[in-house]
Amino acid sequence: MKIGLSSYSLLNALKSGEMTILDAIQWIADNGGEHMEIVPYGYTLVDNLELADAVREKAKEAGIELSNYSMPANFVQETEEAFQEEVARLKEHVDLIERLGMKHMRHDVTAFTLPQEKMTIQWMEESLPLIVRGSQLIADYAATKGIMTTIENHGFSVQASDRVQRVLHAVNRPNFKTTLDIGNFMCADEDPIVGVMKNLPYASLVHFKDFYFRPYDENPGGGDWFRTTNGNYLRGAILGHGDIPVRKIIKLIKDSGYDGCITIEFEGMEECKEASRIGMDNLRRLWDEA
Repeated sequence: MKIGLSSYSLLNALKSGEMTILDAIQWIADNGGEHMEIVPYGYTLVDNLELADAVREKAKEAGIELSNYSMPANFVQETEEAFQEEVARLKEHVDLIERLGMKHMRHDVTAFTLPQEKMTIQWMEESLPLIVRGSQLIADYAATKGIMTTIENHGFSVQASDRVQRVLHAVNRPNFKTTLDIGNFMCADEDPIVGVMKNLPYASLVHFKDFYFRPYDENPGGGDWFRTTNGNYLRGAILGHGDIPVRKIIKLIKDSGYDGCITIEFEGMEECKEASRIGMDNLRRLWDEA
């Protein structure tokens, strides 16, 4: 098991100019991380190949594995031309992943921001042919480069465990699995223990995060709260500080025999570097105690 950090966890420092993505790689190494997930927010690589090469070399120098590349995607387009343009865009990122020497990719399948009427199972089923065809095209292209592609429980439309499995089985490609996020099931009001139990057999990578939860009729007031599909309130927390039963989930994952990369994602209100360091330390401590 390798503990690492998503670059998204350091987004505030990247956006403010406090650190560059190269600084982030060194910071992760200096703070006990073993790998980094690339999430190109606060920086881009696909249109800056010089920086991409620098990231690859910096990771080697720091002894940090580049474990996963996560990006938005939306196959549910209005026209065939727009669909093909989206597929072509993702293939450019697959080429970048190969250049970086990476073997694992997570892409969305619908827009992340959706109106309430597009969070339904009916809309997902109507959109499934495009979701499946797009995922197959990217998986097949990535397979020629030895790259695993994955769908995450992410984005409201395909967030609950059964919906993820619906897509996985329909796509039916050996190199198409799931990036399992222990917290994101809560965005669809699914018990994270249940979601983890159901989708862990399909996981090629695991995300750990934490949330504070408040029910729909207990408005918590100010802060970076957002609403679930059914109107409950969530806010990002330092791993181990929130309401997700992290200890139980660690035991589930350990008992399953999973021994791959585990990525910490922090998206809370606290200072991002301190929060990320505490999160990595907490996961390592709780893993050893489980």
